Amino acid sequence: MGFQAKRCGVQFNPPSIVLVYIHTDTNKIRKRIIPIRNFSKSSDCSMAAEGLKNHPRHRGYLDQVPLNQLEKLHIVLRDHMQGLSLENSLASFQMDPDEDLNKLDDEELARKKGQMDTLFERNRKRKDDPDFVYDLEVEFDKSKEEKCSWDEESDEDF
Repeated sequence: MGFQAKRCGVQFNPPSIVLVYIHTDTNKIRKRIIPIRNFSKSSDCSMAAEGLKNHPRHRGYLDQVPLNQLEKLHIVLRDHMQGLSLENSLASFQMDPDEDLNKLDDEELARKKGQMDTLFERNRKRKDDPDFVYDLEVEFDKSKEEKCSWDEESDEDF
């Protein structure tokens, strides 16, 4: 009896994770609604996602769903419970280069750092890659360089 996960989403009322999967023995598409119990506005999303993934009743279905995806779905559900709109909740997962990370709380900072780590690993060039170039040097356009007052002062002293 095998399952192949196809789509995973969240349902707000009642709070649930919705999993669309293919039953590999019969090749039928099925939908499973997994209720989220004992989850509140102040719940830890990573612990709740891990508990759901390791739950004996749902373990076989959620094996192929990544833990970070379940955590994101729990965050969307928690944000909805706190009164945030779906658009605002999903926007918090986007990387904004102008965002001041010093103003974030510890949980959100850890989430942003995790996103940056996965983006770095995805774009990282390894020695085994076919387009890897050793000791690559890139010249940047000097016209886009911003002038700072402390830069000009330090040049005069040397």
